[in-house]
Amino acid sequence: MNSIKRGLPNRSGAYIKQLSGYKAFIPADLPPVPAIEIDDELQVLLSQADRSLGRLDGSILTLPNPDLFVFMYVRKEAVLSSQIEGTQSSLQDVLAAEAKILSPDQPKDVNEVVNYVEAMNYGLERLTTLPISVRLIREIHEKLMQGVRGSHLTPGELRTSQNWIGPGGSTLNNAVYVPPPPHEVPIKLSQLEKFIHSKSALPLLVEVGLVHAQFETIHPFLDGNGRVGRLLITFLLCQQEVLTKPVLYLSHYFKAHRQEYYERLQAVRDSGDWESWLRFFLRGVVQVSGEATNTARKIIAMRELHRLEITEKFGRAAGNGHRVLEYLYANPIVSVNDVQGRTGTTYPAANSLVGKLVDTGILKEFTGQARNRRFIYDPYIKLFYPED
Repeated sequence: MNSIKRGLPNRSGAYIKQLSGYKAFIPADLPPVPAIEIDDELQVLLSQADRSLGRLDGSILTLPNPDLFVFMYVRKEAVLSSQIEGTQSSLQDVLAAEAKILSPDQPKDVNEVVNYVEAMNYGLERLTTLPISVRLIREIHEKLMQGVRGSHLTPGELRTSQNWIGPGGSTLNNAVYVPPPPHEVPIKLSQLEKFIHSKSALPLLVEVGLVHAQFETIHPFLDGNGRVGRLLITFLLCQQEVLTKPVLYLSHYFKAHRQEYYERLQAVRDSGDWESWLRFFLRGVVQVSGEATNTARKIIAMRELHRLEITEKFGRAAGNGHRVLEYLYANPIVSVNDVQGRTGTTYPAANSLVGKLVDTGILKEFTGQARNRRFIYDPYIKLFYPED
């Protein structure tokens, strides 16, 4: 049961009856009043999260090429964040689509995930010249929704009609949650932007947690709100230079705890329970930071193992084997022609080299074709997405 009745105000806002009879939630401005209570439990989680982010940032910088780690992590996030919205595409599907491999078995929604990758990369690049703002959020949304499911719902434009959240068949009168009416959306987003750029005394991770929840509460677009809101977490950490590289993505945690994620957000709206949401959010930062740090360590160990195998087993082809191995970190799906172009050898020599890489388990053929075969650096992919 909610601790207050709908229609009564609390520190996060109030449900206000609209002219047509339904009640929509009007969020209060940030920061919350009364202020966030940072009790012992929340303080411990903040300390753990700060330490975890520091270890993650340090471990990424030990990688031979941190940008290649980012390359894969961005795609992992795109897959998981999109799956929360109902897509079925896997990490391998996305890599295959980007490599222009057409397959009748390829999920139709793979373009949504590819769009997410493009929107994320666009946003990260745009942050170098434009701070997080309503303008940037709209630009990211336009990239995200262009030409895919929901693209008819005005990509990049704030909604001008009422939306709601609930199971199929629900209405404005019985929805789980009704966001603010459209005329409130620009006002609330503007206030959120001011909070982002204000000089708050709150710990940064608390601010990030507040911003994500507030954005999801405003729900400013007709579709794609969840994905944009999750992107904002990483963009905020990068803008504040908490991380040298954009490698913290919480979609894995939100997906694994999907029901609690929605319940914690709703408890903020219904009863102003910001603290429980922040505890949940910080646990996610701790967990996901630890997982990413372990992945970075495993990459270093696997790279050394594969380099050793190539040195010991490939004979005179070892030099080209090492060149291909480094190439695979940026291009985990290759053809024999790709290998030939990378090594400058003949096609038979490249084909023989690919065979050696398959025999050692570094590459795996996955198209099942006699011609136009493609090979994937499977052990590397599985470090990022073992469920794939």
